[in-house]
Amino acid sequence: MPLVAIQPSYGNPAARRHWRDTLDKEVPFATGHHKTALTPAQLQKLLASHPTGRARFWGATAAQDRNMQRLRTGDVVLFTGGKLVRGIGEIGETLQNSAFADTMWSPDPTNGSWHNVYSLLSFQPTEIPYAEVWALPSFNENDNFMGLRILEGEKAEEVLQGLDIGTYTDLQNKIARDIEVASAIAAGTRIVPVEGLHTTASTYQRDARQIVVSRAEALLVREYTETLGGVAHRRLRTPAGITDIHVSAPGSTEIIEAKSSSDHSYVRAALAQLLDYAPHSPQPADRLAGLFPTRPADSDVALLHRYGIDCLFRSEPGVFERLEAPPAAREHMRVAWTKA
Repeated sequence: MPLVAIQPSYGNPAARRHWRDTLDKEVPFATGHHKTALTPAQLQKLLASHPTGRARFWGATAAQDRNMQRLRTGDVVLFTGGKLVRGIGEIGETLQNSAFADTMWSPDPTNGSWHNVYSLLSFQPTEIPYAEVWALPSFNENDNFMGLRILEGEKAEEVLQGLDIGTYTDLQNKIARDIEVASAIAAGTRIVPVEGLHTTASTYQRDARQIVVSRAEALLVREYTETLGGVAHRRLRTPAGITDIHVSAPGSTEIIEAKSSSDHSYVRAALAQLLDYAPHSPQPADRLAGLFPTRPADSDVALLHRYGIDCLFRSEPGVFERLEAPPAAREHMRVAWTKA
């Protein structure tokens, strides 16, 4: 499980200059004064992750030495500022080198060089309001993320799942696993359990590296929750994952799972997740619903209804329709929903 770093990066003129110089564009580290500031070992290390000789970079001063020593390739960084997560990146290589840092950023007058340098395997500009992070179970409203913060374990997983972040390293690992399984089947050999694999992502190379930050579901959830008025809702962390919407009204509890498509595979995924979440609700759920951007096919609505699950869909901007499951099916399935 990767760590997640929350990195303030846009709150003052110096940070905005750093953003402009080393996040908005790649740095040609393998040429000129950048190259001469690197040790041979550091240059070799960077070229292994960035064979084009160019990469995006960020840095931290000596005050963050201890935190920076925890970060590794594949960890995720949320770059924050002005009430927004303005970008999400995946760490490539980390190194300590004041001379190299100083070729990119002027030293801080108080804290000195930004000598804790890390490159980014991938970077995606975003405009995610802090409110979407605050909605996650482990965060508090009005947390303005002052200072570098490193999250691990459940908190890190919560951010990755809650913001729907898929990393380049994850993609490589999945492809490496597919290669292992396909090779074993083709050769007629035993398939090694995933925890026994030592294959690294280097078995697959791809020029266009991208961290994927899916926003469609988050925007659909935001639009739908605006229609709830004063009805209490939140996101709930369960052993099965984080719910998209957990609605609590007097005498009623509903769990809603949002999907970015109304295609059959997405309807099936929503069905599976809802049945997985339901037994973990603190208050027994009396309704489950899938939330979709358009009306699913009749056969997919029937699939949800078979399991007592309502179908919510966006019929026009700001307007959602509910296709209710038959009451008999809902009552029959509630036994399974609420069974601990």
